[in-house]
Amino acid sequence: MNKTPKKVGYFKSYDGTKIYYEVRGEGKPIVLCYGIGCLINHWNHQVKYFSKGYQTIVFDYRGHHKSDSPEDRSQLSFDAHAQDLHALLNHLQIKKASFWGHSWGVQVLIRTYDMFPEIFENLVFVNGFMRNPISGMFGSDMAESFFQLFKSGYNVLPESLGYLWRAGVTNPLAVQFSALAGGFNIELTKLSDIEIYARGLTSMDLKSFIELFDYMMKYDGSPVLERIKVPCLIIGGTKDSVTPQTFQEEMHLKIKGSQFLMIPYGSHCTQLDMPDFVNLKIDQFLLKNKFTPTN
Repeated sequence: MNKTPKKVGYFKSYDGTKIYYEVRGEGKPIVLCYGIGCLINHWNHQVKYFSKGYQTIVFDYRGHHKSDSPEDRSQLSFDAHAQDLHALLNHLQIKKASFWGHSWGVQVLIRTYDMFPEIFENLVFVNGFMRNPISGMFGSDMAESFFQLFKSGYNVLPESLGYLWRAGVTNPLAVQFSALAGGFNIELTKLSDIEIYARGLTSMDLKSFIELFDYMMKYDGSPVLERIKVPCLIIGGTKDSVTPQTFQEEMHLKIKGSQFLMIPYGSHCTQLDMPDFVNLKIDQFLLKNKFTPTN
């Protein structure tokens, strides 16, 4: 990812689930939380830039990639993810950190703040949402209906649906469609980054993914927003059809004193589309709030 020395490791969370993490750089800690089914590489531009003056920490959620999936599927809830973040800081002997979330990672951070507000120095939300994002996605209920149909089909024919999932997600046409639908700006984001995301998604245990997606649809963190008392930067993209601007606007209105920034031509992955601009704005936000680098 970059030339900054990398420390990798695992720790056992509250229920014994092994969680994978990577640490780079020195200084004040920044914890980066990607979206559902995504990968650590979704933050590669930010890690490369900010690890020069901060300690950047990335990790895989439970049920994702190098971390374990709990046998008890109820332990894929947002409460479980919040406890994992708390355990991660305890493992690294960190009392407080800057937490950044992308997409579903924002829901994770909202629930974590609700449970452990004392560990937060500040927050950065990128293309995030606080409640079910697929209700009304693309201007209709088609996405939500498709998920319920897919979930029902998986319960009946798990092997067949698993095969179709892997074949469909990695299909070059599907990759192109996800970009055109607002998931990525194909003119700005490298196609290789989109393909890596597709491969990572299919490497997940599909049953775990469905459970996580179900929790995403059911959780509503709206009541928590008015209780957030730390500095918060909210970033969205004008071309994001996955998480429309209304989600970011509502969060901005409810989080007192928050800073709101819309990225022109930004897709659902603005941190990949325009990394230099996004990094600059986050850097300015951190400095304004006295979260300063080591050099």
